[in-house]
Amino acid sequence: MPKKRGHQRSSGIRSRTAQSELSFSVSHMEHLLRKGHYAQRLSSSAPVFLAAVIQDLTSKVLELAGNEAQKNGEKRITPKLVDMAIHNNALLSSIFGMTTISLVAPGPH
Repeated sequence: MPKKRGHQRSSGIRSRTAQSELSFSVSHMEHLLRKGHYAQRLSSSAPVFLAAVIQDLTSKVLELAGNEAQKNGEKRITPKLVDMAIHNNALLSSIFGMTTISLVAPGPH
């Protein structure tokens, strides 16, 4: 029988991240929300929703940057390609606005 890797919980208790089938940590999002003092009270679903939104945005940006890399004949996603992907997409461009991505010189967009 193959040996399983990673931490296994024997009692069937699953983390909120595993329950919601996300890659981004729900507990970390909750910590950031509480640390930021954005509200006096915090619902239990708020960090799950935030983790899902951030995961979705990240996957979309990486998908578009990967497409840019293929279009330019490159094998790696660089900050320049991420910047191009964001600014070539109308919705992401409106969300990120004038965001500066590290190591990318400002250019005409």
